[in-house]
Amino acid sequence: MGLFDKGIKKTKEGFFQRLSRAVVGKTRVEDDVLDAIEEALVASDMGVDTTLKIIDALEERVGRDKYMSFDELLEMLREEIAALMDVDGSSADAPAFDFSRKPYVVMVVGVNGVGKTTTIGKLAFSLKAQGKKVMIGAADTFRAAAVDQLQVWADRAGVDMVRQGMGADPASVAYDTVRSAVAKSADVVLIDTAGRLHNRVDLMNELTKIRNVMRKVIPDAPHEVMLVLDASTGQNAFRQAQEFSRATDITSLTLTKLDGSAKGGVVIGIVDQLKVPVKFVGVGEGIDDLKRFDKRAFVDALFSKEDIES
Repeated sequence: MGLFDKGIKKTKEGFFQRLSRAVVGKTRVEDDVLDAIEEALVASDMGVDTTLKIIDALEERVGRDKYMSFDELLEMLREEIAALMDVDGSSADAPAFDFSRKPYVVMVVGVNGVGKTTTIGKLAFSLKAQGKKVMIGAADTFRAAAVDQLQVWADRAGVDMVRQGMGADPASVAYDTVRSAVAKSADVVLIDTAGRLHNRVDLMNELTKIRNVMRKVIPDAPHEVMLVLDASTGQNAFRQAQEFSRATDITSLTLTKLDGSAKGGVVIGIVDQLKVPVKFVGVGEGIDDLKRFDKRAFVDALFSKEDIES
């Protein structure tokens, strides 16, 4: 069984059931069939704008009255969705990080409760297992629990973490972290940031300040801004993605809790609307359950008819 076969089973079951109802007994792709397909796409949380884009593409390819089998229709849908996912032009197995830039600095953002801290811990564990020297910066200083939780993950992963007292300046923590990373020849730096600030301007100012102080040490830092989203929240995840993309330049996405969600279609809508690739997905609770995202495998799993009855 592939990585996504189980991870998006709930999404796939609902998707196929609605599509099957849309075409059963039909010999032509007419308005009611397109309407039912549109409903199936929206129900899987792809979002209205992305859904309409797909329906328009289908109309153009099919023609109003052309006969089409269920398998032919599925293949067209698969091709259109695969094209939407291909925003970065990279192969699915492209390197996650550019280790020639040392240390490679990743600023991790996202609201509280989406799995941001555990994502950092799992990512640190994975990188350490690859032989990389990793350092974590606990720049979410607004909640003592956030720093303590991150310390637990850093200890489990066996990596160093830079922390200060609660209420410390997050930019100061980030500065100390990258300075220490340079001194210790670390390969990767993961900077945690506050999950909730009062408004978008507040968030933008905080993230900009963190960027600016890190650049005093590493001129092109951060090399990546990773937004962590909870896939199970559907359109709430999409709204969070929009807000963070307005506050800062998001360069990659990580989706948590994909395995427990019937709303896996949100991945497609977010990638299409933001034009930002997904790098990692969380498919379980274990420390090694953060996996490299493979967009082709994801789309293939969504359209695989295996295991949808069980």
